[in-house]
Amino acid sequence: MKKRESVSRISLSDSQKKQMLEEIKAFYLTERGEEIGIIGQMQLLDFFQENMAPIIYNKALDDARRWFIQALDNLDCDYYALYQNDRQR
Repeated sequence: MKKRESVSRISLSDSQKKQMLEEIKAFYLTERGEEIGIIGQMQLLDFFQENMAPIIYNKALDDARRWFIQALDNLDCDYYALYQNDRQR
């Protein structure tokens, strides 16, 4: 059996990075009343991407697993609900 490759780092597309940098800039201006330069934006994005993204990713995986297990449980119940009463009368 082939071993699965692990996700080493969550990467963003260029357009996603641009959007996130704009969000960081807007957050600083709105919430803190400060302007943040592009280097600060990039450092903050890198920090969150390296430290927060794996935690959020793992949480999403856990949530998806719980949903999938519940869906399988429902499928199992639905499957057995289709059985006919096979007792002789």
